[in-house]
Amino acid sequence: MGTKFSEDIIPLSDLKVNPGKVVSHVNETHRPVLLTSRGRGVAVVQSLDEYENETAKRAFMQDVVEGLMDLEEGRDLSLKDVKKRLGLK
Repeated sequence: MGTKFSEDIIPLSDLKVNPGKVVSHVNETHRPVLLTSRGRGVAVVQSLDEYENETAKRAFMQDVVEGLMDLEEGRDLSLKDVKKRLGLK
């Protein structure tokens, strides 16, 4: 889900005054909030669930890309060899 600039960018001072409101906002909208100081972005607040999901997706995609690179460079294993390495029957 994309950022809604009218709702998801707040001054750092607002976080200091009412941190619970910011945390509730990210949990309800599933969007990160950009914190600003003097009109410049300084940090992002994101729900833990969203952070963990994004981290897992990024790691998965990196693994897929590495696997594709291995295939292109001729580093592949047969299914039989993979099962043997993993201790599967």
